[in-house]
Formats: sequence, structure tokens, C-alpha cells
Amino acid sequence: MAVETEDPTPAAADGAGREARTVLALLALFIVINAADKAVLGLTADPIKDELGLTATEFGIIASSFYLLFSLSAVSVGFLGDRIRPRPLLAVLALVWAAAQLPILLPAAGFGALVATRVVLGAGEGPGYPLANYTAFTWFPVGRRALPSAVVVAGGAGGTVVAAPLVVLVSDTFGWRAAFGLLGAAGLVWTLCWLRYGGGGPHRVQLGPAGPKDEGAGVPPTVPFWRIVTTGTWLGATLSTFAVMWTLALGFAWLPLYLEEQAGFSAAAVSGIVGLPALAMAVLVLTAGAVAHRLLRRGVTARVAQGLLGAALPLLAGVSLLLATRAGPAALLLPLLVLAFSAGNGQTPLTNAALADICPPARRSAALGLSYALAALSSLLAPYVTGRVIDAAPSEAVGYGRAFDLAAWLLIGGALIAALLIRPDRDARTLLSADPGRTDPVKE
Repeated sequence: MAVETEDPTPAAADGAGREARTVLALLALFIVINAADKAVLGLTADPIKDELGLTATEFGIIASSFYLLFSLSAVSVGFLGDRIRPRPLLAVLALVWAAAQLPILLPAAGFGALVATRVVLGAGEGPGYPLANYTAFTWFPVGRRALPSAVVVAGGAGGTVVAAPLVVLVSDTFGWRAAFGLLGAAGLVWTLCWLRYGGGGPHRVQLGPAGPKDEGAGVPPTVPFWRIVTTGTWLGATLSTFAVMWTLALGFAWLPLYLEEQAGFSAAAVSGIVGLPALAMAVLVLTAGAVAHRLLRRGVTARVAQGLLGAALPLLAGVSLLLATRAGPAALLLPLLVLAFSAGNGQTPLTNAALADICPPARRSAALGLSYALAALSSLLAPYVTGRVIDAAPSEAVGYGRAFDLAAWLLIGGALIAALLIRPDRDARTLLSADPGRTDPVKE
């Protein structure tokens, strides 16, 4: 396997650094739109339910439909990401997002249209996170990927922070359908910017006559894909992310309704409150990425910097969510909910970086895509299961409590699995021994 090299020329490095920062900013904005597309349904839930006369289960079906093709698309496009350059691939995804959102502007678009367009939107957004991370990794070498991944993941928090007040304002002023149209237009604008300024970096895979090869050396990867997806790091990252994504999907679909219907907040207050977990998420994601980056540079093992540090975050989220269902006054409820719906995602850049560091360059997109696809199955289940739990409970308050407890125990279980299994140092050595031609650095 080829060594990933950097241009040693200072002028070239400075130019590449500016370009890398531009691409990283565009990728973060890509995830901002991605997150806003997810959040818009929950933020406009009340007027949608009122206008269309939906039950909790029916609304849960609409929310879950977003994830029907989400995982299949994530893994399929993930494999394509190893063979197609990032510029056209990400542009096509953003165009799909726009095409899915804009039809909701039509007054005739009802329950069926919402389900159909959310399915299409989910198919377009499924590969978004892994491909954005993979593209960011093409600009940074091994050992320097936790922080760039944190910037990309933080875009998801930014999407909620920006979207919440804007979507509510547009919905209150022009109707809930206009909020969907606004996000469709945002996808079109981003596509134009990406085609002008975006693209892959120097640490990427080139396509040759004999298939993928590592840029700069021409040595094809020899590690079987099954060896990567059976490492403890890959399995631990996937299982813990399953729990994190369950909670995120629960928050997108049901947290605004819970705050308004059960906690007694007004719609205007909810639009501000739902941004608090996103702000906390951005801080935690960037802090965790920076801490892991510093620890690795100081020689701390990746198991500690990426595995154990990452596992502590969903553990904190799970405990907070358990306590939130038992908290009385809002002074306790809100801080616990903020931690519950933000801390888990702080693990994501660390697991992404760990997966990228153990993978051959020509296997990264596929490995990240498959992991994300399997983890995202929880997002398909969570909104629908939550709706069924609420409808089956003796009261909505009891139903919300049971649904939140389920998510909390999933987070705690995922954290323990991550702490036990994520060992990038060991797994990198294992894959190195399985590929005698590999010369990538392996951090001890």
C-alpha cells in the first residue's frame, strides 16, 4: 500500500492549506444544509399535523420514511466514492436534496407527497456525512484527521442552530411549505459554489487502468475489505454510532413536539431551545476533535485519544437522558436534554478518524459508507418506534418517558461497546500484517 505524501514545498503547502480550508468550509456548509433538511420536518411538525390531520404514528411514518433508502444509498454511494471524484458526486447529492424539497411548495402535496419526497431526500442525504468526511480526509494525512472531521460534523450542529429560528420564522410568515422550498433553494446555491471551488485533495485515490491506486505510488491495496469491517474498531464505531444516530433521529422528529406539548414551551421558545443542543454539540465536537488531535501529537495511543475519549461522550448523553425523564423543573430539564441530545455526537469525529486511519486509502470511502449505512438503520427505526410507543402508552407523558429511556440505554450500551472494541493502534497493526506491501505509518 502506498505512503500518503505531502508536497514539501512551503509555497505549495501554503496554497494547499488555503484550498483545504476553503473546501473544509464548503463541506461544513454541505452538512449544515444536510442537517437543516432533516430538522425541518420536526420544526414544522405542529402545522403539518394540524393541516393534514395526522396521528402520532402517521407523523412517525413520515419521519421514518426519510431513512427508508438512507442506509442503502450510503453504502452504495460509499463504494462509488472510491471510484468517482468528490466534485461531481457531492454536486449530484445536493441537487437531489433540492429536487426533493421543492415539490412540497405545491398546495396539493399531502401525506403521500411528504412520504415520497422524504424517501428521495433520505436517499440523497444518506451518503452525505461519510462522503463529506472522506473528502475532508483527502486534504489531511494520517494522524491529523480528527479535527477536520470535527469541523465537518460540527456543520450538523450549525444546521440546527441556523435552521431552527429561520425555519420557524419562514413557516410563521409564509407557511410551513415555504420552509421546505427555502432549503431546496439552498441546495442549488451550494451546488454552484461547490462546482466552482470544491474538489478532492492530495491524499486521495486516483483511478488507473487497473482500478484504484494510491496517489503517488501506484501500488494497489491488498487488504481484503472483510478484514477491515471485522476489526474491533470498525465494529465498535458502527455499533456506538447506531445508538448516537437513534438519539439524533429521535431529537429531530420528536424533541420539538415534546418541548411544546409536554414541557409547556411556546412555539417561539422551542425554536430557540432546539438550537441549544446543536450549539453544545458544536462545542463538544470541536473540543473532542482538538483534544484527540493534541493527544495523538503528544504520543498518546489512539485507543485512549479516539476510543476511550469518544466512548465517554455517549455515556454522558445516556445518563443525562435517563435523568431528564425524571427531572421536574425546567431549570434541570433543559440542561439535561441539551447534554442528552448533543454529547453523543461528540464521538463521531473521533470514530471517523479512527476508521480512516486504519483503512487503506482506496477502501476508506466504502468502509466509512458501510459503517454509516448500518448505523443509520437506527434512524429508520427511531421515529416510527417512538410514535408507536407514545400511541400505546396510557398517556403521552408516559410514552415520551419510555421512548427517552430506550434511547438512553442504547447510548450507554454503545458507549461500553466502543470502550471495549475501538483500538485503532492494534487494528492498524493487524491490517498492516495482512498487507505486507503497506507502508503507511502506524502509530503506536
